[in-house]
Amino acid sequence: MPNTPALNTHSIGQYLSGYADGEGSFCISFSPRPKLRTLLEVRPSFSVSQNGDRQEVLKLFQQYLDCGTIRKNPSDRTFKYEVRSIKDLIGKVIPHFLKYPLLSSKKKDFEKFAALCRMIYEGKHLKQDTLKEIVTISYQMNGLGARRYKKQTLLNILSEDIVYASSN
Repeated sequence: MPNTPALNTHSIGQYLSGYADGEGSFCISFSPRPKLRTLLEVRPSFSVSQNGDRQEVLKLFQQYLDCGTIRKNPSDRTFKYEVRSIKDLIGKVIPHFLKYPLLSSKKKDFEKFAALCRMIYEGKHLKQDTLKEIVTISYQMNGLGARRYKKQTLLNILSEDIVYASSN
């Protein structure tokens, strides 16, 4: 953590939660993968974006949470701090937001995200029936967020013949 004598760990935690409340995203994304038994890859992530001239806050997230990566987003010339490791999401990111709760309606997205991450961590995304539940709940998050695949497209993939999935 940077040497900031005016701020203690508690106030930095509160600051980062407030920052994430405005600029953060909790997301579960999916990609069709015919070679997987479930036919879908599941990728949970927490991210925060910022303009390049203010990316020190992204470094603060990375240092404070002791995980994640920072990369340039070529589509809009911002930088993005992102945590994709389920172990780090369960062990570091989610506990942080439980200790320093979000105050906006984004808190409901976080609660769904946390529950879905626990399901993924427990391997429930490897079973077709609970994967359908994960897809359904994840599409209740981030109402205006852009998605590559429509929910019904993913559910249709999961409804394909189990024999086909097993033969791949």
